[in-house]
Amino acid sequence: MFTGIIQSVGRVQRLEPRGGDLRLFIDAGKLTLAAVQLGDSIAVNGVCLTVVSLTEGGFSADVSRETLNLTTLRDLNFASRVNLEKALTLSTPLGGHLVSGHVDGVGKVIERQADARSVRLRIQAPAELARYIARKGSIAVDGVSLTVNAVEGSVFAVNIVPHTLDETIIGDYRPGTQVNIEVDLIARYLERLLLGEQAADPQAEGLTQAFLARHGFM
Repeated sequence: MFTGIIQSVGRVQRLEPRGGDLRLFIDAGKLTLAAVQLGDSIAVNGVCLTVVSLTEGGFSADVSRETLNLTTLRDLNFASRVNLEKALTLSTPLGGHLVSGHVDGVGKVIERQADARSVRLRIQAPAELARYIARKGSIAVDGVSLTVNAVEGSVFAVNIVPHTLDETIIGDYRPGTQVNIEVDLIARYLERLLLGEQAADPQAEGLTQAFLARHGFM
């Protein structure tokens, strides 16, 4: 688990294809690795990866074929900048929101506008994630905990303050940039919970407007 508060911007040092998947070597930048052990989790652009080796000032992690297919890690190149966050502990301040590091989909930045000293971004999320995104709710974009300012269909807007622009890769975003999106954990589990016994039926219709109406939610 993570908080969505980025601790360092690292850089890709090397990418090694390994039988259909990938081993990723990362320079951790200012991220402190003194207490990190093999098997620990580090989020890379919001993707939870397991540390398989430690080097001076960096680490490596294996990226499965599934992760390559479903996240933007497939697009990394030598020297690509990446957001890094170590897994939280019981003493970690929860400054953002609970983030699992399990990416739900890949979105695309469609607009960037200056807003005083901040930047306002509009991001197109995959259509199937729209129902989980709520105004003033939480969302993780490349591992960064953000507050949703507005939602129009599957497009949501977020405001990025100067500190976040300086301390994450969001400062590099331009229209067309693809980003990892993780919706709020609570929304995911709430949908499953509302299905009740129907959740065990592989032929169930899912959480539809008709389902909600039948059970008194509409």
